Amino acid sequence: MHDNAHIAVVEDDPDIAAMVATMLQANGYRASTAADGAALRTLLGRSSDIALVVLDLNLPGESGLDICRWLRRTGTLPVIILTARGDPIDRVIGLEIGADDYLAKPFEPRELLARIRSVLRRTAAIPLGEPPMAEDAQEVRFGAWRLDHRRRHLIDANDTVVALSGSEYRLLATLIAHRGEVLPREVLHRLTGGADDVALDRSIDLRVSRLRAKLGDDLDGSPIIKTVRGRGYVFSEAVTPC
Repeated sequence: MHDNAHIAVVEDDPDIAAMVATMLQANGYRASTAADGAALRTLLGRSSDIALVVLDLNLPGESGLDICRWLRRTGTLPVIILTARGDPIDRVIGLEIGADDYLAKPFEPRELLARIRSVLRRTAAIPLGEPPMAEDAQEVRFGAWRLDHRRRHLIDANDTVVALSGSEYRLLATLIAHRGEVLPREVLHRLTGGADDVALDRSIDLRVSRLRAKLGDDLDGSPIIKTVRGRGYVFSEAVTPC
């Protein structure tokens, strides 16, 4: 269970920040608030146990999208974005750069609580995409890459860690687990715990695009994650336990 998990709430409206923090504390979580990116960095510097960030996009100074990009460059901390903007492109961009879920303002506190619980379950549980290998295969190799399931790290041939968001890790682990199988978008969306809004099924395409940019091509120049037109995506690279 995720009782007592420490949640960071990044929100410049003190009333909304206090409401969310009070709601979280009433449901067994610990909550810390930050009004902007600088305050969040200070909070993360002194608190090593933050489990999830609730991040407003419309912040003064550094935008929420820029903060989300920074979080993705520095780790895999789960992020739920909040936005009052009506343009759905903000939600799509947020998911594209690595947010795990989103919620539009005004929102019901119970819905935010449900999404927090869902993201914490997804990021803490053994992924549905865990490779069906020996139980001690905590790390697998494909091509020049290694994927460390314990740390959720993607490691290149030079032993450099390439940052993955939580959603990118789940997608890659799921594709690896079903190596050689063509997985339709809706199946990938369900297996990786995507947002319930079916209009955002295109987020799978965006996540695949991000993964391809990080992975590059295999030795023969073809994508490691292949598109099967009209059907979905397939991971065809050989996978072995390390």
